[in-house]
Amino acid sequence: MATSDRNVKPEVKQELISTRRKGKFRKFLSVLGPGLITGAADDDPSGIATYSQTGAQFGFGQLWTAFWMLPFMTAVQEACARIGLVTGKGIAAVVKERYNKRLLYTVVFIVVVANVINIGADIGAMAAAAKLIVPLPFAVWTLLFTAGILILEIFTSYRTYARILKWLALSLLAYPVTIFIIDMPWKEVLKATFIPHIEFSFAFLFIITGVLGTTISPYMFFWEASQEVEELKEKKILENTAHHSHKTFIRRMRVDNTSGMIISEITTWSILVVAAAVLHRSGVQDINTAADAAKALEPLVHSFPHSGFLAKLIFSIGIIGLGMLAVPVLSGSAAYAVSEAVNWESGLNLRLKRAHGFYGVITIATIIGLIINFIGIDPVKALVYAAVLNGVAAVPLIFLIIKISSDKNVMGENTSGPLSKALLWITFFGMAAAVCSMFIMMGNR
Repeated sequence: MATSDRNVKPEVKQELISTRRKGKFRKFLSVLGPGLITGAADDDPSGIATYSQTGAQFGFGQLWTAFWMLPFMTAVQEACARIGLVTGKGIAAVVKERYNKRLLYTVVFIVVVANVINIGADIGAMAAAAKLIVPLPFAVWTLLFTAGILILEIFTSYRTYARILKWLALSLLAYPVTIFIIDMPWKEVLKATFIPHIEFSFAFLFIITGVLGTTISPYMFFWEASQEVEELKEKKILENTAHHSHKTFIRRMRVDNTSGMIISEITTWSILVVAAAVLHRSGVQDINTAADAAKALEPLVHSFPHSGFLAKLIFSIGIIGLGMLAVPVLSGSAAYAVSEAVNWESGLNLRLKRAHGFYGVITIATIIGLIINFIGIDPVKALVYAAVLNGVAAVPLIFLIIKISSDKNVMGENTSGPLSKALLWITFFGMAAAVCSMFIMMGNR
């Protein structure tokens, strides 16, 4: 074999190496699925607004959260995905089977309320962003986006829909590109990335709870577990638990999950850096409108004519694309939770006539989210409030995920290992401490 390799022409050998590399890359891409979608949906309009407000308000002061949250975010989502993969059921279905009804209904209530408020905030943000480009009334844009999302989610394949929208999400690359265009104090940035900085004030703890909540969000827990079940259904291996709990499937899930979370946190870090370097340093410490947030991207296009408009256009495309990706995830995860609790057929792979209840929850949740936009809450501020609510709601749900993923009666030989347990418990206590401290500071104001 070695002799024959030596006799191969250099250009032929190079082509063989290139083919092998392409094969490995295609294999890697084939593994990506629920974890990648979950990671992309994590940087929804609520996330962009919260990270932008954080950078504007505190400069590089909370930049460390992007780096330090990555292992904890990955551990939580891995546990959720593993629950779905091993049991062949969503989280609500497992709670219903193993625990009492009071806990089940409490869990479902928390997820539905948090998701509906998040849906409302995301729809409002999409409308505010679209209005920067085409000045139609805010109400018209909210109605158009709500109708469009419902039609696409109910009557088309979500996989096809998500594949298209992920290209729109590429506009978020504007943030990492902007980092290398503007004058950046790299020593300060690197120090802030790795060394935690904490202030014991209500404003700091409020926004850090929002950062935690928009990064480690309840809807992601339910969505990724249920999507792993959908993957099993598509591969027609759900009937045989021994197959889908095999180490190969869990290994593939971990590659998918870790890839999605890394991409999500790189985006988070980039938004924080750009907002701090552009907005905070220019004296903007409070983001009141979508136009304020879009100003962070002006250095990217400052040499072009109409740079202000171009910055708004890039920002708007990202907000709209990610909003249309995230709202179906939010309403879908609420629908999975409700449907599993009451034994309805569920799944975005099912047609409307087979899953009336499932799609009914999606429709009602989205319409209530739409209505929230007409009660007088500023759409950009609502995004940050939604993130803080997610931070509060995540704490009891993470505790539940720890219990389920460590239960041998549920997980068999695939219970959480020592590293997973350690990361999950640190996440629980860390988020609980942030939430409790925020409420204590609120009471002392």
